[in-house]
Amino acid sequence: MVSALLGSSLLVLAGLGCSPADRTGRTEPTAAPVPSASAPSGPTPVRAACEAPLPESWRSALAAGEFHAPSGQRAVLTEVGPRARWTVVQLSDGRSRRAAVVEDAEAPRTLLTFTDPVEHQLLAADVSADGRWTAFAVLEGRTLDSPWSLYVQDAEGGMRRLARSTLPGPLPQPVVRDGSVFWAQGTGRGRATIFTSPVRPPGSGDAAPAPRALHSGVIEAPFAAGGLLAWREASADGRSTKLSALSFATLRPAGLPGPLAALRNLRSPASDGTTWAWVEEGGHAEGAGNAGEGEEGREGGDPRLVVWRQGQPAPVARLSGAPAAEGLDQLRISGELITWRTPEAAYALDLRSSAYTRITPQYGYAQARAGALAVAYQGDRAKGPDARSVIQVVRADRLPRLPKPRDCG
Repeated sequence: MVSALLGSSLLVLAGLGCSPADRTGRTEPTAAPVPSASAPSGPTPVRAACEAPLPESWRSALAAGEFHAPSGQRAVLTEVGPRARWTVVQLSDGRSRRAAVVEDAEAPRTLLTFTDPVEHQLLAADVSADGRWTAFAVLEGRTLDSPWSLYVQDAEGGMRRLARSTLPGPLPQPVVRDGSVFWAQGTGRGRATIFTSPVRPPGSGDAAPAPRALHSGVIEAPFAAGGLLAWREASADGRSTKLSALSFATLRPAGLPGPLAALRNLRSPASDGTTWAWVEEGGHAEGAGNAGEGEEGREGGDPRLVVWRQGQPAPVARLSGAPAAEGLDQLRISGELITWRTPEAAYALDLRSSAYTRITPQYGYAQARAGALAVAYQGDRAKGPDARSVIQVVRADRLPRLPKPRDCG
């Protein structure tokens, strides 16, 4: 299992530097194959979405929200904040590289200038609701076994390092919530632990408390899902994977809503607390649907994007097949909008109209989050330091619904 974990992580890490950190974490809990025919509740119902061209209204809004990096610097998108109030980027000019946060279209505020402008890379970040605290992770090399460090910075002055790891495991995807930072890091033998640490004012004179361990297992990096911190992990016997969660309010294990607790062997889960989405590989995920609904078993079929919203009786498969669902990962959700990327482009699904669209010309990625949409791609065919990177950040909750094609059933 450990070799499978490392192999999966290396494949994803190869793209680092031109894409954001994968919110699912790069070390995946890998389960032995479980035949989909063993699913007790039958195949997932299908309500296929239809592809639509990117409408001019969206194209214009994205163009108006383009981020312009300081002269002579190249920007890489890392994270976008609720309602586009802030954006975290990596900025490089050939001689230096830094992590920076952009708030309300102001000039970038430096979080940290990296000691090695070639090897060090910004992995992921999150900002507290009041905008004061920024947690961010830096990979100190180009390979999975490179050390990484997790920092928290106070906008009013001061910064401290929360953690540093040299062991294989999920790369940190910090979550800032209710005055604390949450993350996972490897502890050896293929296992990892979820930690939390309060954001205390650096330089206050008080000793920083040691991080508190919350959960250990063969796990992916956790993500925020409303009032829950959720993650995917392997079962004790290693034959399946499942979703688990704890409550931000109590820091204790918490139940998952609706049918989610019964799901097995799903991939790339994401949620905004109301809508959940994930990828089914080949056959359907165990426990995903109701008997007698939808398709027959799909052993060996295409991966599918599956969505469940509170109030629905069962999850629904929204799309499958090439090109939109071929190799899809990095799912993100903001209300009625779901974004993901494939090896060829990034896409967005509008649940209001059941239409989806290709949102980048080629390659690139998109992030939907709490009323915000960020899109990043190369603006020309050039590669390397001379390539022109395009970053567009808009209020997703102000975008008109994607038009549904006339021939869509």
